[in-house]
Amino acid sequence: MKVIAFNSSPRAEGVSKTGIMLDALVEGMRRAGAEVETIALRKKKINNCIGCYTCWTRTPGVCVHKDDMTGELFPKWLEADIAVYATPLYFYTMNASLKALIERTLPFVQPFITRVAGRLSHPLRHNPPKAVVLSVAGFTDPLIFDQLSGYVNFVFRNGLVAEIYRPGAEMLTWPEYARTKESILEAVALAGCEIVQSGKVSPETMERITRPVGDLDSFTAMANIFWQSCIREGVTPEEFWERNMVPRPDSIPTFMMVMSRGFKPERAEKLNAVMQFTFSGGVEGSCHFLIDDGKIEAKEGAAAAPDLIVESSFDTWMDVITGKADGQQLFMEQKFKTSGDLMLLLRMQELFGRP
Repeated sequence: MKVIAFNSSPRAEGVSKTGIMLDALVEGMRRAGAEVETIALRKKKINNCIGCYTCWTRTPGVCVHKDDMTGELFPKWLEADIAVYATPLYFYTMNASLKALIERTLPFVQPFITRVAGRLSHPLRHNPPKAVVLSVAGFTDPLIFDQLSGYVNFVFRNGLVAEIYRPGAEMLTWPEYARTKESILEAVALAGCEIVQSGKVSPETMERITRPVGDLDSFTAMANIFWQSCIREGVTPEEFWERNMVPRPDSIPTFMMVMSRGFKPERAEKLNAVMQFTFSGGVEGSCHFLIDDGKIEAKEGAAAAPDLIVESSFDTWMDVITGKADGQQLFMEQKFKTSGDLMLLLRMQELFGRP
């Protein structure tokens, strides 16, 4: 079986969640014996269809454009048994790169109009490959894919073998969900095997692929402070990560989340300690972290017997954890107060890093 897989994500490998999911699917297909070629559309020149119908009249079956679609991708598409269309969700459907590729497959149909099963259609010059559609979205609600699903079911009809949709895909890169990510990708690989072997994905496998990751409140809170930090600093998301920046918390709950996600468990083996933070200024209140042999638990309010207490204005401490200010310098200038185990304070940079 020949499979051609189109990845329409504009992002590079290792960053693209579309690519991460597609790699797992392709791995499963190859495991089942299929010959698979993956093509990154961001590296190809695909002109938009201009509606000239040259491929229907003057040069039947051949597009007027001389680009990668005509010279390479369209012939490979025709030779494939299955085509995988992988796309991030843009405005509730596929992105422009994939839509352009699909539109440029127009030469495989003839211009004449026929009626089949009560529907108007065009007769085919060639039988198209079966279709598998894969998409990811940041939003956690599976209903976000309804418009894309409606489109591909209409276009590919009986040739649609499988739809694989992953909501909440951004959370697949969060360290605390590493095991969940591994399980989901194993299920995607299994789906690849099933598509090659039986031409469908079992309900059990699909349930594993679409299992919830995290909770909506955490996702929403982290997303909002991330975007607010990008706006505050005037950077794009890519620049944010390249500069090793940290999302700036705007409340005690988001501070607890950022600190917990930035915790380095391998640096805290055999450490048992309670760290308390008491804030004043724009945000007032306390929270504390229980560190127990590489594990951390965040709780609001004051601790019964903290090993370290940090008292600071909220904005001052947020400057410290986001790298806008030097914590040691502020300590020397008495911009915040501490009591308890100062060695624990000195270990904070070792115990916590970028989330």
